[in-house]
Amino acid sequence: MEIINDGNISREKPEGIKKPNKLITEKSPYLLQHANNPVEWYAWGDEAFEKAKSEDKPIFLSIGYSTCHWCHVMAHESFEDPYVAELLNESFISIKVDREERPDIDKIYMTVCQLMTGSGGWPLTIIITPDKKPFFAGTYFPKETRFGRIGLVDLVKRVKDLWTNERKQLVESSEKITFALQDANSESPGRSLAESVLKNTHSQLSGRFDKQNGGFGTAPKFPTPHNLLFLLRFWRRTGDEGALKMVEKTLKAMRMGGIYDHIGFGFHRYSTDPNWLVPHFEKMLYDQALLILAYLDAYQATSKEEYANTAKEVLAYVLRDMTSPDGAFYSAEDADSEGEEGKFYVWSKGEIEEILGVEEAEVFSKLYNVDINGNFFDEATKSKTGKNIIHLKSDLSDTLTIDIELIRNKLFEAREKRIKPHKDDKVLTDWNGLMIAAFANAGYIFNEPKYIQVAEKAVDFILNQIKNSEGRLLHRYRKGGADILAFLDDYAFLVWGLINLYEASFETRYLEKAIKLTEEQLKLFWDSSIGAYFFTAEDAESLLTRQKETYDGAIPSGNSVAMLNLLRLAQLTGNDTYEKKADHLGRVFAESVRANPVAHSLMMVAVDYAIGPTYSLVIAGDEGKDDTNSMLYEVRKQFLPNKSLIFRPTEKLNPEIDNLSNYIQFFDKYEGKATAYVCINKTCKTPTNDITKALEYLSTKV
Repeated sequence: MEIINDGNISREKPEGIKKPNKLITEKSPYLLQHANNPVEWYAWGDEAFEKAKSEDKPIFLSIGYSTCHWCHVMAHESFEDPYVAELLNESFISIKVDREERPDIDKIYMTVCQLMTGSGGWPLTIIITPDKKPFFAGTYFPKETRFGRIGLVDLVKRVKDLWTNERKQLVESSEKITFALQDANSESPGRSLAESVLKNTHSQLSGRFDKQNGGFGTAPKFPTPHNLLFLLRFWRRTGDEGALKMVEKTLKAMRMGGIYDHIGFGFHRYSTDPNWLVPHFEKMLYDQALLILAYLDAYQATSKEEYANTAKEVLAYVLRDMTSPDGAFYSAEDADSEGEEGKFYVWSKGEIEEILGVEEAEVFSKLYNVDINGNFFDEATKSKTGKNIIHLKSDLSDTLTIDIELIRNKLFEAREKRIKPHKDDKVLTDWNGLMIAAFANAGYIFNEPKYIQVAEKAVDFILNQIKNSEGRLLHRYRKGGADILAFLDDYAFLVWGLINLYEASFETRYLEKAIKLTEEQLKLFWDSSIGAYFFTAEDAESLLTRQKETYDGAIPSGNSVAMLNLLRLAQLTGNDTYEKKADHLGRVFAESVRANPVAHSLMMVAVDYAIGPTYSLVIAGDEGKDDTNSMLYEVRKQFLPNKSLIFRPTEKLNPEIDNLSNYIQFFDKYEGKATAYVCINKTCKTPTNDITKALEYLSTKV
């Protein structure tokens, strides 16, 4: 046997060349794409129906078109698979229909699907009797059952059984068989995380929300940005305004509070009090990255410039103080200087007056709550120190008569003369991965090449410098040397950054590297007996136990991020192996997640993605042309967290992206203009070069 690999699976190729099926004589490009499937396809016609009657078989009717995203995915997963083909050939007469060639057939059975399921799209899957009466309808089906969606293998087996043993009921009622199939689906193992866990997470966060000050719990109060990432997705899913209000209240309170460095930008580690005033003054790279992502999401969701401005300020801080000359990111800045916590950051009113002059100092002090007695307490004596933590109690007025930015710069320049806190200048792969994700996303949203270039430089440094002589990814770099075999978080967080960087730059090498690292991650960290990822690699130092982490604390767990990465890569590449792994991963941790979902808020982001609706968007157009840029510009403004985006340049061949994404080879411009190909929950809409129509598709909630 010869082994062949189509980019998704490896399988044995039977000896000899298989005879094409009956579609080989058709003219339709869509039908010809399936002419060499092992499924014994027929075109719509008397021959197929007569054969169904003579063999007493139902008909498996599949309707799509040649540039349909998920039609190709389903073909790769199932119709090209010999095992699936064998099941179909044994149980059905299979018919392929090109919806563009036969819109009459398509319209009838699309209506059936919408009546039976409440939605429709392509690929359209209908099962009918030999006299053309439908008794089951759906759209895309994965090969195997996962995430509450019955798989094609289980569907075929179930229908065969019903056709054999309950024929009368099938003929009498399509509703009954639909119920039977749903019931069969619900009988699958109940370990998979479903929408109920999202509702429970929201409920728990609501119960812990500090309505007065924002944030969750009392003190110490941590930013925990992944709580906010989840709530924004829950708001988009449900329209629950309370979820959005929790996010906005928290983001505004943190930005106004002492946890934010109003002079030099960036966020401190956490607040020691409930109202965000007195921070632990340490600054961590991962906090900056995750908070940037949260503010960027809030900006997309609300279009409020204050969130964009905060993200840009934190990015400016990271570039100025946390970026090495080589482009990698440092780890942290200490809370202490000269032996005192916060000394670098606090101010007396007299200092401010000396720097700014009395008039400007008075305006600044009123805005930023500078008091002669200070608001920073000495914890030992419980007395005021005369020092102030700069903070706001209300938004800055747009009608100010002085230039606040000019004043801030004066104070910043004065502060730079102080003895600075210690900087931890080691470079960690995982934290750099998070910051790469943040810079890439900022570049994507703001259409800012500078941010993308920063992310690219950091990626290049990691891939070239933080590895061993065998090319294996390492965890830490400092002073010219890299060491320590990479952990799960290093792989998962770097892949997160690479996926974001691909969607920001459309440079296929980043998607290619994300795929390669994911495959390496599966090899090194996946538990082959139970499933999910260990924190350490299989060849790492042997300790008392090999742990698996799921808790999303100050930093999300590698398993949570990996689950989201797998789902995103499945969408981008059409490789359902990744989705299967994500499903398995979620099942392994399902019970612990259900017991305390709020402790797994980043995993809930992944579950939200898995449940859908998810949106696949491919834009085909000439690179750099106005129509292409206009379409991309409008897409970048939208809050579409469960969207994958691919750009397919049409003015030149790009075999790399066609090879990495196995379903886009047929996507081209329509009527000479940049064209959007949108699929929702793996069900494809009609291609359009009208951006308004594309955005309408992308706002559809199934």
